[in-house]
Amino acid sequence: MNNFSFYSPTYFAFGRDAENQAGALVKRFGGSKVLLHYGGGSVVRSGLLDRVKAALKAEGLDWVELGGVKPNPRSGLVYRGIELCRRKGVDFVLAVGGGSTIDSSKAIAAGVVYDGDFWDFYSGKYIEKALPVGTILTIAAASSEGSPDSVITNENGMFKRGATGDAIRPRFSILNPALTQTLSAYQTACGITDIMAHLYERYLTNTAEVEVTDRMIEALLLTMVHEGPRVIENPNNYDARANIMWAGMMAHNNACGVGRSQDWNSHNIEHELSALYDCAHGAGLAVTMPAVFSYVMAHDVMRFAQVAVRVWGCQMDFAHPEVTARAGIEALRRFLISIGMPKNFAELGAKEADIPKLVDVLCNGDGRPGSISGFVTLSEADCAAIYRLML
Repeated sequence: MNNFSFYSPTYFAFGRDAENQAGALVKRFGGSKVLLHYGGGSVVRSGLLDRVKAALKAEGLDWVELGGVKPNPRSGLVYRGIELCRRKGVDFVLAVGGGSTIDSSKAIAAGVVYDGDFWDFYSGKYIEKALPVGTILTIAAASSEGSPDSVITNENGMFKRGATGDAIRPRFSILNPALTQTLSAYQTACGITDIMAHLYERYLTNTAEVEVTDRMIEALLLTMVHEGPRVIENPNNYDARANIMWAGMMAHNNACGVGRSQDWNSHNIEHELSALYDCAHGAGLAVTMPAVFSYVMAHDVMRFAQVAVRVWGCQMDFAHPEVTARAGIEALRRFLISIGMPKNFAELGAKEADIPKLVDVLCNGDGRPGSISGFVTLSEADCAAIYRLML
């Protein structure tokens, strides 16, 4: 295990009707003028936004609104949010929605107090200062409610990039599993897939002797394998949704990733799919992960064999561990298909003819060096081969 530091200061309010605490929590964490940031649609129709406003009003807090966040959140709305916050004197950003809304809120919070272009943070600059952020989560997926990370799509080139910094960890996050009961089966399955991807990205490590975090990751993967089918079968299963919601937060606040190298090649490869085709991130990951894992399996066959045995119940073939490793990857693929996820490029709306463009943006866009690095370093030819495996 490597040396590490870990700082996770987010206060969590979990359970039914927890959104009614929003005003008190904003005040507790120093807010007085709030940017209320959301997508629209369901948070308005469900009455959630009105309940949040009532909670803010009850504490005597002022707010301004900025709706319109889309899946794969866009840089243009971030720039609008930064300008609005500066003009209105906002001192706290409250995200009401899923990962896209939270990521957009984090970007705005970092940009408001920064003299340069907020995109600097999505080009490698660490975020050291930001307005405080709070969240009210409506979908268990991106796990941004507990993480120091944010992903934004730059509309100048349509590529997705991430930023990080403890300054954008939410000061508080409100997690009411009942708010996710209105999600479609497809949205729920996309969230489950994203959570599992966060776990696999940490599991694929070149660091030796990381048994504690290996076991934590395996336990959370087993939770998703157990609870996923239950919630797809019965969307109103509050207990299953509660377990998924908390597992999602644990998957990405990095408690499972400390002291070990991590991968993130599957996420990087998928980001170009959802940026170009605007497909759901989880759906893209369902197609991407099995292809990436099959391509890089030989780098550490025993790591793939270990998760195959411990999570997927495969029998260990000691004479031919690659057989076990492949069985585990196939078990993951079958599970994702079973909960309604796509299995190939065509089902994402992706096109073989676009592979050269995807590879170029992935490996060379925004100053990248012609490759991406993680569990293994992947060249342009490697990435093209992986995209072709998705066909």
